[in-house]
Amino acid sequence: MPVIGLLSAGSANTSPSLEAFLQGLKESGFVEGQNVNIEYRWGDGRYDRLPAMAADLVNRRVAVIVARGGVLPAIAAKAATATIPIVFQGGGDPIRLGLVTSLNRPGGNVTGAMNLSGGTIDAKALQYLRELVPAAASLALLVNPTNPGSFLSEAPAAARELGWKSQVFEASTDDDLKTAFETMAKRKVGAVNVVPDVFFTIHRAQIVALAAQYAIPASYYFREFVIAGGLMSYGADLRESNRVAGNYVGRILKGEKPADLPVQQSVKIELVINLKTAKALSLTFPLSLLGRADEVIE
Repeated sequence: MPVIGLLSAGSANTSPSLEAFLQGLKESGFVEGQNVNIEYRWGDGRYDRLPAMAADLVNRRVAVIVARGGVLPAIAAKAATATIPIVFQGGGDPIRLGLVTSLNRPGGNVTGAMNLSGGTIDAKALQYLRELVPAAASLALLVNPTNPGSFLSEAPAAARELGWKSQVFEASTDDDLKTAFETMAKRKVGAVNVVPDVFFTIHRAQIVALAAQYAIPASYYFREFVIAGGLMSYGADLRESNRVAGNYVGRILKGEKPADLPVQQSVKIELVINLKTAKALSLTFPLSLLGRADEVIE
């Protein structure tokens, strides 16, 4: 059976949308354990592990490498091989990052599915958070300093336009997270926006619990945080881009070339809110936000 190498900075136990990837693979005729095997390589939030794991997959001569969860796995995979097909899934600009030469005709051995991120997504996410806590004077931006691909992006500028004074808090360990939220509480920040990062996704239960402990309204980019008890999220639906990536891997296994498969952009953006968490924080979602929500957790 052909072997797929799955390279991720995430964790096996907390990787969102892996089922969607396997579903896309199934749609193209491949089922793990039946007619294809998968070699998993998990970074567990440590980006420095990615180059060695990518090199290991190349040495094992896998048929395709799928780089999931952000731009860094894709960059590591591309640096490791110019011949093995690579399918990426995540945010960022693949042309600017040097992964492909164009979206329609990628060229080389890389293609994939990208999520919308940054820019208008940041601005709209902060706008929704502002509508929920209009009296808040300051905003915390939580980022991972070890992630050079962190999408801090235009969030500070968007915060200023909404009348917020923003402060950046950094965290890359469990203790960092505790310290960051403790400091946020001491400085009496009005809300926090958690910038997309695999380490944060792995530790989403801890982040949600800390936000609840210190009663800080928090906004996230992915629904998985809200499912874990977070207040609200606005961002890309990871399930769609993962499904597309899985489908592309199957098509490559059948003989198609990455250079001929256009990079697909997932344009589905969703607003997910948690009414139970809002009640615990003594917050009431405006009807305008409830009406825009794609999913409401009660």
